[in-house]
Amino acid sequence: MSMRMWGAAVLLGSLLELTACGPGAWIHPTKTEDDFAADYNKCNADVMKDPKLQQGSTYLTTTATERCMKKKGWMIKGEEN
Repeated sequence: MSMRMWGAAVLLGSLLELTACGPGAWIHPTKTEDDFAADYNKCNADVMKDPKLQQGSTYLTTTATERCMKKKGWMIKGEEN
């Protein structure tokens, strides 16, 4: 496993762990947790194709991935307003 893939796997695991803790959970009006994983993985893969985001900045990668998820209709619980 390449270092980039390893970093993405750790980031995904951390994000999934954090989102399962209640108020910070990702929600979607019509999709399931399995859909979340598929959408998140697609967003993260698309983000990692951007040369500007391949420099290893977790903050920038996470922010871009969150923006992608929100475009797909996902919201962070508590931020619905």
